[in-house]
Amino acid sequence: MSQNNRKSQYRDFTSGNISRQLTKLAFPLMATSFIQMAYNLTDLAWVGRLGSESVAAVGAMGMLVWMVNAIALFSKISAEVSIGQSIGIKRLDKAAIYASHTTTIAIALGILFSAIFLAQPHLFVSFFRLSPSISLEATNYLRIISFSIPMLFMILNFSGIYIGSGRSDIPFYYNAVGLILNIIIDPILIFGLGPIPALGSSGAALATTLSQLVVLILFIWHLKRRDGVFGHFPFLTTLKASYSKNIFKLGFPVAVMNVFFSIINMSLVRIASIHGGHLGVTSQTTGGQIEGLTWNTTEGFATALGSYVAQNYSANKIDRTKKAYAFTLKLLLSLGVVLSGAFIFYGAEIFSIFIPEKDAYMAGGDYLYILGISQIFMMLELTTQGMFNGIGRTAPPAIISMIFNAIRIPFAMLLASHMGVNGVWWAISITTIFKGVILTIWYQFTLKKIEKRNRVIESLK
Repeated sequence: MSQNNRKSQYRDFTSGNISRQLTKLAFPLMATSFIQMAYNLTDLAWVGRLGSESVAAVGAMGMLVWMVNAIALFSKISAEVSIGQSIGIKRLDKAAIYASHTTTIAIALGILFSAIFLAQPHLFVSFFRLSPSISLEATNYLRIISFSIPMLFMILNFSGIYIGSGRSDIPFYYNAVGLILNIIIDPILIFGLGPIPALGSSGAALATTLSQLVVLILFIWHLKRRDGVFGHFPFLTTLKASYSKNIFKLGFPVAVMNVFFSIINMSLVRIASIHGGHLGVTSQTTGGQIEGLTWNTTEGFATALGSYVAQNYSANKIDRTKKAYAFTLKLLLSLGVVLSGAFIFYGAEIFSIFIPEKDAYMAGGDYLYILGISQIFMMLELTTQGMFNGIGRTAPPAIISMIFNAIRIPFAMLLASHMGVNGVWWAISITTIFKGVILTIWYQFTLKKIEKRNRVIESLK
């Protein structure tokens, strides 16, 4: 393969205009994150027309899917960072090996978790303490959505490979196709059309599964037929200890952090169910999805930052990593002010778009008001997390996240006993503020250590 063709497989960010490069990388990722969130919002918007009980069923199962998504980040983040760092040192051969390894792991984990959910759906549904009718609806939804889990793992892994290569546009294009397809077939399968029967919330699960299948097929076609990234790397390979060890080092802290976060959120939904009934479940699950628009926008830019920093850090261009972090932080904090204002002043109106029942959108408005207060700090946390991921130090964000997310459970129980279900939302908002502040302080100390180490190395030359 010629040098020019090899370069077309990736983008080099170790030189050139930082803000322009980072923005070009980030916007497709932001759009992709929005698209992934829009899958769930589309489902909820249509299911909301069936009633708040159906929303509670779909929303609760959405928590389980969120947990699976968190596990899938193991291979995705590992692919992003390992491939980005391999490109930074001009080792495309290593990038190809990492791509094969993360894909093999993604396939194995996807099949495993799909089998677990299909074997024992009642076990997972019963955790949320829903009414019998809502539990039955949730079980049927889970059975169908379980078939999409292996596809989710592979899609996220392939996205990580392209993001690590600096080609974030590819995941955007194909996920956009999936979203458009989901928007079209969602109402058809939920409410029925002609010979197609009305499937209710199960139709939403089927629409998502079919859409994900199309996205996966497009990714495979692109990898195998279109551009042959890294020389048509094999999807299945025998795992080598040295590469697997680094993948584990990079991906495990992130996966543990996000899985732990998901379990905490599932527990908070359970507390919300106890203190607020199905409206409490609806408020947190749907409100969380709406808030997720902010979260995913930030996560998209943070992911771009991580990939960008991975290349520059491995090339020992620390000044470029610092400038990239400062630019990202400035942009996202500005966005945070706008979004916080929208949630604080127009929370109920925003919620009513998805669930038109007055009791539901008034309760949901309370959720968005309380969480709106902490949105800026959430952006601070995620941006700094992206910086840590880029320099290959994924443990600090995991530690901070796990500690303060764990605190949410007793804190929520305490506040809910005095304030009702709103106490759960205040527990989430307050701990979010602490996470953002403390992680940023930790990064500043880490940066000083890196700079001190580099000065010592330079003095010895």
